[in-house]
Amino acid sequence: MVTHTHRFKYIVAALFLGVGFSLPLSAQEVALDELYQELLDADETSYARIEQQIIAQWEKSGSPAMDLLLRRGQDALNDGTPDVAVEHFSALVDHAPDFSEGYFGRATSYFLLGMMGPALEDIQTTLRLNPRHFEAMRGLAAIMQELERPADALELYELILAINPKSEEARQSVEALKLQLEGQTL
Repeated sequence: MVTHTHRFKYIVAALFLGVGFSLPLSAQEVALDELYQELLDADETSYARIEQQIIAQWEKSGSPAMDLLLRRGQDALNDGTPDVAVEHFSALVDHAPDFSEGYFGRATSYFLLGMMGPALEDIQTTLRLNPRHFEAMRGLAAIMQELERPADALELYELILAINPKSEEARQSVEALKLQLEGQTL
């Protein structure tokens, strides 16, 4: 258990440090860098709008066909059919293996289907492709909670707050997990 926790922490730290050393590769990356900076400086009224702008940037594949597969997968998730969503996201991953949203959507679908192993694998790929993907971190934190690893979930929520300090959901999760962990040590 201890070696898994340490290995997990090294992986998360490496992913997080990779953010600091990554250079903008395109105009979309420059725009994202600016949005992330705005998110750090946001107030209670503007952070949700900036968060949505970041997500909208993540969802731009550069290909109308890939964008269509993404929308179909998202629609299937919204319709409550994660098995259908897996098919759309798998096609997206096959045709656009460097597009993190395909992996993230499929990870979400796998999680809803109770398939933790494949969900973890796709979240890992999502974070490798997009280390600041706070939604993937949130998903990974949910999996850690499901696997009864609250300390790892807490660490992930704290990473989210380092990127998105106004996230009320992350803040509430940090408070709840700290209480849970304090209760375990009593």
